[in-house]
Amino acid sequence: MSPKKHDSRRIARVAAAGMVAAMLAIPAVSLASRVAIPDNTARMLERAQDLGAESAIRIIEVTVWLRAASQEAAADRIVGALYDRSSPTFHRWMSNDEVEAALSPATASVATIRQFLADHKLTVSAVGAGNHYVRATGSIGDVQKAFNVQIHRFQKGSRTFRANTVDPSVDDPAGSLIAGVAGLSEHHAVPHLRRALDPDTGRPFAARRLALSPGGVFFSAQCLRDAETHTFTTGGGLPSATYFGNRYGQDIANTDLGTLAPCGYQPSELQTAYGMDTVYNAGSTGQGQTIVIVDAYGSPTIAEDAELFSQVYGLPDVTPANFAVYFPGGQPAAPDPGWATETTLDVEWAHAMAPGANIALVIAPTSDDSDLQAAVLFAIHNGLGNVISNSYGSAEGDAPQSDLDAWNRVARLGAARGISVNFSSGDDGDSNPSGVTADLLVPGVSTPADSPWATAVGGTSVALDAGNNIIFQSGWGTNLTRIADTVALGSPPIVPPLVLGFQFGAGGGTSGYFAKPAFQSKLRGRFRMVPDIALTADPYTGVEIICTDVSCGAGTDNQPIVAVLGGTSVACPMFSGVWAVANQGLRRGGLGQAARTLYDLPPGAITDVVPVASAKNVRGILTTTTGSSIVSSPQLLRPETPVPFYSAFYNGSSTRWYVISFGTDTSLSTGFGWDNVTGLGTPNGKRFIQAVRNAND
Repeated sequence: MSPKKHDSRRIARVAAAGMVAAMLAIPAVSLASRVAIPDNTARMLERAQDLGAESAIRIIEVTVWLRAASQEAAADRIVGALYDRSSPTFHRWMSNDEVEAALSPATASVATIRQFLADHKLTVSAVGAGNHYVRATGSIGDVQKAFNVQIHRFQKGSRTFRANTVDPSVDDPAGSLIAGVAGLSEHHAVPHLRRALDPDTGRPFAARRLALSPGGVFFSAQCLRDAETHTFTTGGGLPSATYFGNRYGQDIANTDLGTLAPCGYQPSELQTAYGMDTVYNAGSTGQGQTIVIVDAYGSPTIAEDAELFSQVYGLPDVTPANFAVYFPGGQPAAPDPGWATETTLDVEWAHAMAPGANIALVIAPTSDDSDLQAAVLFAIHNGLGNVISNSYGSAEGDAPQSDLDAWNRVARLGAARGISVNFSSGDDGDSNPSGVTADLLVPGVSTPADSPWATAVGGTSVALDAGNNIIFQSGWGTNLTRIADTVALGSPPIVPPLVLGFQFGAGGGTSGYFAKPAFQSKLRGRFRMVPDIALTADPYTGVEIICTDVSCGAGTDNQPIVAVLGGTSVACPMFSGVWAVANQGLRRGGLGQAARTLYDLPPGAITDVVPVASAKNVRGILTTTTGSSIVSSPQLLRPETPVPFYSAFYNGSSTRWYVISFGTDTSLSTGFGWDNVTGLGTPNGKRFIQAVRNAND
């Protein structure tokens, strides 16, 4: 082909492209260089009602996540080698300089993105640690033009939120540098915190005023009692019912300190139950370690509350010498009682399980994923500690996949630095739309616990004897059924019993996005399985906290209260404390991501949590004018999955009677070996600590 003919064909192609561009009112150069940013639209939109365009003048904040120097697969290989015993880099954790060279975006990329944002009338407000993101504010109108999207308002039930309707796209040179854009859609994490509820009102049990008692004893540590028989009649006649079975909780009229209803554990009781007291006696309490806790909003009274908790329960004092608070994104605009309760729980129970460790509390100004990601990244970049505890999350399917990727990159940076980034697995079982999770649009496992570079912490129910030994552990999952009405009505039986169904339980299951990591190679399937490990989480076998009532939303007079809490928000800081103790005194720095060690520990280091049943599960005989019928515990509670479980009488907080179950967690179930409620099981005290250290020598 002659040069002349070649040129004429090239000119024809350029002219044709120009014509198409003119028809689309887009310059030809932009059409050729525009880069789509995939997986940046929330999958939940198809299940929500589109309310129309957001106001173009509304000011929002967006976070532009930058691509790293290495491709994702290469970054996985680099960090994975740090956990491979056959690799010369095994446990040679990367410095910040090494991370920035291999895993972080280039400084020049930041300059390009800053210029792109400025060109589109967006004001840069922050550049993230390690150049991983650039944050900017501006009007929705300008944001839409910058990223070639439309932002609408959507509604599902009582939930309303903004979201982009298509994936963003950006012209080069900025487009090829962008990994994702957060803030186009609203996405918030929620605390994985639960409180035992009054079945009559649906409200949490009331907290109690703090009254110092010997040994800091408040609620009963014996959550289960011997079997009882109860007969209910209607005015002395029919219908009637006689039930027999185990008893849960103390009498509701009981006011004696140490045996308050229903039940709740103090630190010394669970330290003994999980064998940590022998570890402390051997000299390992977490000295020299720092547990990093990341929460949103924080608590204005956390320092005073944690110190009072320590005084009451005989723990080392919490002072400025071992406790620091950081606000890398600035002070929150206003307090949030729910997050203040979460913050209190996290700090106090991390301290309870690693009483010799320091605590660094990093507070995000909001519960937006971007703010929480920035807080975790701050902790990693500044090397605040070898373990980061995060007791929050959201359903995997509710978030854009680019948000899942951002969390995964943050957790991987932690793993590269020798840090275990731990997340609660959630409190709503499999999260299927059963009324459990309000306005959940797309069910799924909790994210960021689903990240292959995170350690996911599930939950159990645990019952102790008088010596604080474990009578049984089951996977956490609670069903309730009402069997008798109030004393005021003569306590007549409810015929048929009123099945209230599933209340809450540990989150878990299979990721719909992340591939199965190598450390789970022996598990079935092709995707990441959640959780990895577990500790107590059931609010009906919960833990005591101390909080100033105005901070935690329990009152207005700034008095300390004692409350019983549950949720995998309990399990995560507890496990993070155990992991800090395991890190103590190591010759080669931190242990790194916990999950990559847990699956290779020898038998006995982790206690397998298996299905638990009882020969004394509640059962009864119902008698009406037409005859009598026998009801079994499965008939009373109707669990979704037919697995062995434990049931007991429960008097609630009124004079109504219920049957409560332990081990009935939606379609999830506890089984031998790894399961999707408790993972591998629970740490076994001294044997766990020693096995972890041996595995990393």
